[in-house]
Amino acid sequence: MTTSDPTGGDKVVYFGVININENGRTMGSVDIWRSLLTKEMFCEEKRLGVLEIVDYLGMPKIDKDKKWAVAISRNLKGHLRWRLIKIIKEGRMTFTDADDNAVEVDVKNFKIVDPEWWSFLVEENVNRNMEVTAAPNK
Repeated sequence: MTTSDPTGGDKVVYFGVININENGRTMGSVDIWRSLLTKEMFCEEKRLGVLEIVDYLGMPKIDKDKKWAVAISRNLKGHLRWRLIKIIKEGRMTFTDADDNAVEVDVKNFKIVDPEWWSFLVEENVNRNMEVTAAPNK
């Protein structure tokens, strides 16, 4: 590593996308980048029709004990139905839904266990179309 290269030679490259579909129509996507050296993933959600700029600069960071996931409401429809979250392995966690409401859920093995929400991990679904119309069993 040299002082002229603060990343130590690491590069972050575009890794893939997950399209979030409801009834066959795309509601948005999750863009995924990955570090070539550390294999760390960085994610950003994109909603159709939402043109706001994110409130941070650079690649979104995540704690080492969390994983990127998509939380999906069993009750809502449309682009407000889903949210990119940083999920814990076990326990109770709170996140903000797409309408800026606080949501508290139970999590087991990096999956939401809740009658109103379910989730899937980003790392297991890179470059896939995820149909969220029919929620898996509670």
